[in-house]
Amino acid sequence: MNLTISEAPFGVRPPVTKPLPSFLPALGEERFRKLVSDHYELLRTSDISHLFPINDEDEFKAAKKHAADFMIQICGGPAYFNQSRGEPRMVGRHAPFRIDAAARRRWLGFYALLITELEAEGINPEYLQSYWNYLDIFSIWMVNTPTQ
Repeated sequence: MNLTISEAPFGVRPPVTKPLPSFLPALGEERFRKLVSDHYELLRTSDISHLFPINDEDEFKAAKKHAADFMIQICGGPAYFNQSRGEPRMVGRHAPFRIDAAARRRWLGFYALLITELEAEGINPEYLQSYWNYLDIFSIWMVNTPTQ
């Protein structure tokens, strides 16, 4: 697998390709939710923890659920996010947070660790690569603050 983090020139929004439809069934919804939860737990103690509701356990749990709902939906699963939160409009939802290229790299770095674990669990590397490719480009769209 190639878990390279692409450069994110500020203000550029490259086309995003969704993960292969076979990724979600291969992983399963329960394991997918664990992936997102594990990602958030890494973020909780990171230098970008201020971007997440780490001081309110109920809000943190809800953020994990919303993130998992979104990712499951993106990967071809049920429209959980739309049902509970409405249209994703993720750029607007992230607008209140100052996300720069360094924060994006940290966010992706934690996913890279977890994706490597999924490969060790036997998940098809082609499926994992397609998910990584999605995360890598999708995350560029969330960068809303120039790096100082």
